Amino acid sequence: MRFFIFLLMVFMLALPAKAVNPDEVLTDPVLEQRAREISTKLRCLVCQNQSIDDSDAQLAKDLRVLVRERLTAGDDDTAVVDFVVDRYGEYVLLKPRLGGHTLLLWSSPFVAFGFGLLALFFLRRRSDEDAAAAAQLSNEEEAALNQILNKRD
Repeated sequence: MRFFIFLLMVFMLALPAKAVNPDEVLTDPVLEQRAREISTKLRCLVCQNQSIDDSDAQLAKDLRVLVRERLTAGDDDTAVVDFVVDRYGEYVLLKPRLGGHTLLLWSSPFVAFGFGLLALFFLRRRSDEDAAAAAQLSNEEEAALNQILNKRD
């Protein structure tokens, strides 16, 4: 039985810990839930690949407090996220918005692949033309070949 309790404790330690401090938690459970949902979508600028909900960094704490302040002021979720993005840039979003620059970023590998295929096509075509040109004999070569063949007969 002790072994199972030990395993349970080990697995509980492996669960992701939320970095939200008790002094940050809102008294209104609905607002707190909205704050948590927003916090999971925002990147910690110190940790860079953690949400501010998971990060222990001071800047993440400041952002969590800022999100809660904006929610208690009456902003909706979109307005809160827009406020944070306006203040810190779009990098703060864990999932970037779809726009012209993101379309360019995501489509660039396909465009590069297409250019690579075009380059291969034209190189192959050029090598085929070069091979065909090399296969044709000049008048002098043809005369020399005919002379060699006539001597054989």
